[in-house]
Amino acid sequence: MNESMIPLTIAVLTISDTRDLNTDRSGALLAERLELAGHRLAERRIVIDDIYRIRAVVSEWIADPDIQVILTTGGTGFTGRDSTPEAVSVLLDKRIEGFGEQFRQLSFDDVGSSTIQSRCLGGLANATVIFCLPGSSGACRTAWDGLLAEQLDSRHKPCNFANLVIPGRGQHG
Repeated sequence: MNESMIPLTIAVLTISDTRDLNTDRSGALLAERLELAGHRLAERRIVIDDIYRIRAVVSEWIADPDIQVILTTGGTGFTGRDSTPEAVSVLLDKRIEGFGEQFRQLSFDDVGSSTIQSRCLGGLANATVIFCLPGSSGACRTAWDGLLAEQLDSRHKPCNFANLVIPGRGQHG
């Protein structure tokens, strides 16, 4: 039996002190990829790399029952203002420990040992799945194509994160 994919409602947040909607290639790439996969873009915003502004937007979206997935891009490195992991981690009910590990394994082919400087993370909060990605469009492409496309597809077996955020499912597969 061919089961139909259940589209998810996804919000995209770019964390950047320098980008706007016209120059934000990473946010644009994620929005394009999710829509091509059949999901709905709830909202796309840009916020400066400030722990409290990031936390405010992500908290707002976690509290919104219509948003099932939050994708952030940027602020996951080690420079002075990179604060996405600190902003988001305290909001999570559960962490997806393997997400960062698997992302770094995939990105090693593209950037070699520099992948160790990515502090990307994933987790769940209030029936919303959240993935914090690096700011480069290449890293966003790697994350979407290598992990997120399958994990946000309700048909992916043996398990996926889509079924954890679809009302009435609340299970992996």
